[in-house]
Amino acid sequence: MSAGPGTGTVADPFEAAAASAARLAELTGVERHDVALVLGSGWTPAAEQLGEVVSDVVVTELGGFAPSTVPGHASTVRSIRCGDRRVLAFMGRVHLYEGHPPTTVVHGVRTAVMAGCSTIVLTNAAGAIAEGYEVGQGVLIADHINLTGASPLSGPNREDLGPRFVDMTDAWSARLRAVAREVDPELAEGVYAGFAGPQYETPAEVRMARTLGADLVGMSTVHECLAAVHLGAEVLGFSLVSNLAAGLSGEKLDHNEVVAAGRAAAERMGALLASVVRRL
Repeated sequence: MSAGPGTGTVADPFEAAAASAARLAELTGVERHDVALVLGSGWTPAAEQLGEVVSDVVVTELGGFAPSTVPGHASTVRSIRCGDRRVLAFMGRVHLYEGHPPTTVVHGVRTAVMAGCSTIVLTNAAGAIAEGYEVGQGVLIADHINLTGASPLSGPNREDLGPRFVDMTDAWSARLRAVAREVDPELAEGVYAGFAGPQYETPAEVRMARTLGADLVGMSTVHECLAAVHLGAEVLGFSLVSNLAAGLSGEKLDHNEVVAAGRAAAERMGALLASVVRRL
């Protein structure tokens, strides 16, 4: 199916995801999973809070996946028993800025849906635009703005799997956000603006994003949401504020600080994720 590692070129990305899901079931011994988590920069330690680890699989063994080249993103997927839920935790993701097409970026999410996951939980580290957000704070994603200029839904569509024109009114499920607020009523909600990267946003771009209605900025997540909603999954998202966006703090931005912020909040955010997953 794949033309080679890192290229992500496939004749039918949906067929490739189904093949990866079948291989996942074979390697984990779990026929179906219920919930999938994609862990963003600095979030991987949170997986330790989720439950009993059934198995770890290197994603490149599943076909269709490219290895991550970004610090803080592992190229593995973990099968976890969390209460009565079977959870797939992707311990990292790949991004457009690594040179991949959107099809490769969303292959994990599509594989998860093909593996039975009806709920997708997306996490990321993000720069804060909104006043009052603090480093280390978790924010529910209420909506997003795709500023990458790309969509994983471009190209041939499979009408038996999802519509050509996808309604995004409730892309970030209001029902799931209500579940998360039952766990933590103090959770803030915000709009996430996805840029292509890998350069951080300029102060002018941050001002533009704020004018457009964004509260957070980052370089991931939006494509995965599109792919999941297209296939009929419900989507929940969390941003971890890792820094103030460019021009707001007077400091230069550093990815090492992004990862460090995630590690510092890992136990707290992991406990939150585990509590939310058990209620889904």
